[in-house]
Amino acid sequence: MEGASFGAGRAGGAIDPLDFLKQPQTILRATTWIFSIVVFGSIVNECYVNKDSQDPELHCIFNENESACGYGIAVGIIAFFGCVFFLVVDLYFQQISSVKDRKRAVLLDLGFSGFLSFLWFVAFCFLANQWQRTTMSKGVSQGADAARAAITFSFFSIIVWVALAVKALQRYRLGTDMSLFATDQFSADPSAAYPGYPSGSGIESTETYQSPPFTETLDANPKGYQVPAY
Repeated sequence: MEGASFGAGRAGGAIDPLDFLKQPQTILRATTWIFSIVVFGSIVNECYVNKDSQDPELHCIFNENESACGYGIAVGIIAFFGCVFFLVVDLYFQQISSVKDRKRAVLLDLGFSGFLSFLWFVAFCFLANQWQRTTMSKGVSQGADAARAAITFSFFSIIVWVALAVKALQRYRLGTDMSLFATDQFSADPSAAYPGYPSGSGIESTETYQSPPFTETLDANPKGYQVPAY
């Protein structure tokens, strides 16, 4: 993008909602936002079951490990609010006039996306491992689909958050195009004259170098020697 800074145009430009929604980064954030809802929603609603009809107490479906359910819910909620926050940042990113603030926003996006990729990787491994150790029962079979959905979308979330981290890295490497600042100093008219060089202190020297005029020596005998007459 010509005259761009960290993947966005000049500060103060108009926000086009349709263009914003069509951006790959926006689509990725919306996708992982939905995935986070599926994960923690499935765990909260259907992954706490009874062992049998005689036990009213609810247990985590993942091998009765409360940490597995708690971790999946926590990561899902963090991802949910993180997506909302960065969607707002992306929406108003072009309004940020400071290049340093834009750089901080991109670095924050890169760090958060990488961190969430790691958290989802741990969640996928943790939930899948505990599900393999789960003893099937009547209560477990009722929530089996929800458990599989949480594991599956945890895996998909890893891919999407890695893609977001890659996008943030590309924006950081793009950096700032200096034409964003240079074009403001020149006239938009291509036929306009090029601005003059600034005159420093404003005092110009009046001394100019002049070469001595070329003169011909007419005196053939500069030492005063006279030719004797015959």
